[in-house]
Amino acid sequence: MKNILISAVIALTSLSFITSVQAEEKKETVKVCVDIKDKEGKPVKDAKTGKVKQSCKEMKVHKKLEGTKVPEKK
Repeated sequence: MKNILISAVIALTSLSFITSVQAEEKKETVKVCVDIKDKEGKPVKDAKTGKVKQSCKEMKVHKKLEGTKVPEKK
């Protein structure tokens, strides 16, 4: 019985260690900004600075995977 409990504790601690290491990996993100436009389609300018207002978001970058070519049927 003790052997089962010890093996279960070891399995749970190793599992929690693996997930914590994966969580520490930094995700690659890119900041994307788009100009805000009014109903007429003209860019909206900030009254104080005179610059065009922008809406910015952080987006994840996905790695493009290389694939193999699909063989043609004969």
